[in-house]
Amino acid sequence: MPLTVEIVTAERVVRTERGVDVLIAPGSEGQLAILPRHAALMTTLDAGELIFRRGAEEAPFAITGGFMEVLRDRVTILADAAEAAEEIDIARAEAARARAEERLRRAREQGGRDVDTARAQAALQRSIMRLKVGARRRPRTGAPRPGG
Repeated sequence: MPLTVEIVTAERVVRTERGVDVLIAPGSEGQLAILPRHAALMTTLDAGELIFRRGAEEAPFAITGGFMEVLRDRVTILADAAEAAEEIDIARAEAARARAEERLRRAREQGGRDVDTARAQAALQRSIMRLKVGARRRPRTGAPRPGG
């Protein structure tokens, strides 16, 4: 029996997906692969790429941390924020990356407080992760992509 995976944030249910063969998640202790009939598990998640695999197709999501509960064939992700690859505005993510890089540069030049530097680094990591996931807008399959 395949997995049912639900991604929830404080604002909305981002996605409920049935028939997932494997879920790959950015656990705080490293990447996790969850298969059907997995042992019960509760863990924290780091910012990173969450991937649903069904056969040869993949559906990537960008998440910014949270919690994951696994109960046999059901997985619930309580994410701080989550976006499907097709929801990511690449131009907006690029602008966020540029702003974060500029803030980081200014913080370093001015001998910025550790808090400013840490916030700029976190914002830079989030924007880079969103760009990486956003670049994978189309589900991947075993078939070659047009022009590739």
